[in-house]
Amino acid sequence: MTGTLSFADLEKQVKAGAVDTVLVCLVDMQGRLLGKRFHAAHFIDGAYEETHCCNYLLATDLEMDTPDGYASTSWQAGYGDYVMKPDLSTLRPVPWLEGTAMVLCDVQDHHTHADVPHSPRAMLKAQLKRLDEMGYTAMMATELEFFLFEKSYDEIRKSGFRDLAPISGYNEDYHIFQTTKEEHVMRPVRNHLYAAGLPIECTKGEAETGQAELNIKYAAALDTADYHTIAKHAIKEISWQHGHAASFLPKWHHERVGSSSHVHQSLWKDGENAFFDADADLGMSQTMKHYMAGLLKYAPDYTYFFAPYINSYKRFQKGSFAPTRIIWSVDNRTAGFRLCGEGTKAVRVENRVGGSDINPYLAMAAQLAAGIAGIEEKLELAAPFKGDAYSGDEGHIPGTLRDARDTLKGSGMLRAALGDDVVDHYVRAAEVEIEDFERVVTDHEIARGFERA
Repeated sequence: MTGTLSFADLEKQVKAGAVDTVLVCLVDMQGRLLGKRFHAAHFIDGAYEETHCCNYLLATDLEMDTPDGYASTSWQAGYGDYVMKPDLSTLRPVPWLEGTAMVLCDVQDHHTHADVPHSPRAMLKAQLKRLDEMGYTAMMATELEFFLFEKSYDEIRKSGFRDLAPISGYNEDYHIFQTTKEEHVMRPVRNHLYAAGLPIECTKGEAETGQAELNIKYAAALDTADYHTIAKHAIKEISWQHGHAASFLPKWHHERVGSSSHVHQSLWKDGENAFFDADADLGMSQTMKHYMAGLLKYAPDYTYFFAPYINSYKRFQKGSFAPTRIIWSVDNRTAGFRLCGEGTKAVRVENRVGGSDINPYLAMAAQLAAGIAGIEEKLELAAPFKGDAYSGDEGHIPGTLRDARDTLKGSGMLRAALGDDVVDHYVRAAEVEIEDFERVVTDHEIARGFERA
């Protein structure tokens, strides 16, 4: 089995005994796959039309707790059902699991069968619809950075997440010898994902011990979000199968480089890159300039969708290759927004703000909303920054989750683009993370103050 599956293909595979299990999955607020394992015969007999889940799946935290304060779901409302509607265009084999296929679902209201507006896929699809009405399609690509560790998830969990040892002993950025030692994990990652229909380009060592990166070819925005989510899930499962742990925590140690997820993007029209103008400076069309100006103006508004947890903000440090300022520059990795492919038909903007913990649907939806606002408002783009972007004191990215929560809450642009209910839903998600963290006494506090305070 290679590539995506048609429903007819799946029927043949099931009748031949090659597939006996179908993973029916939704994407939650954290970007994880949740759902059910169907016997394949039952799935093709009728479950392919829809199944159900509890509506708390889009209102939980990382621990799967059910915090209060959400308007969409609560104890008072009785935690009812959502409909999981399989998107059969996403049907594909899962080559790293025996006899298994997968399908992603849209999440719908149980009574009206309308898309649940705060579900990640619905949020992205809503912005893509706006673009379509303007005559554009969005092409995007994400980079997945993560760390591989020597031990398994269970061993690390049972040790209290202490004495973490990366799989390598030194910086492995572009290092062929060191990454050869990791091929028992990374080769199956590449090959299995390619066989599952993802346009895998390459893997490489990143700029830290045990840090790796997976690159997937650019695609239509919804496909890219699907690819990112499936790949992240697969990396964890394949690492686990080989006795290792893969972590997408943006900053697992204060002395180590963090992990990012840069997002490359351009708008296309009539099969050509609408960001490209051969006669313009740097090849940047007026559309691209307006779009980039929107990304910059509204970056504080959507930072939450690029940095959704307390830990996310530990990346934003001077000299770390993680940006600290909202500026753009030409092929400059110190800036939050990097112009790539200048002067060519591949011209695009790379948003370097996001960490490895992003939910790609939310990050893309928020960026598209900002870019659309830039086009509609005909925003002017400032001249590109030159030099070391860490050296300035102005235009900083929100530095804490609390700051990002506040800018999200007050964003008129996102409220107009996403809806008040959707914005309020994710404001509450940010508040839950803040409340959870503020209740915890950390090891750092104890070590620092136990004797000396």
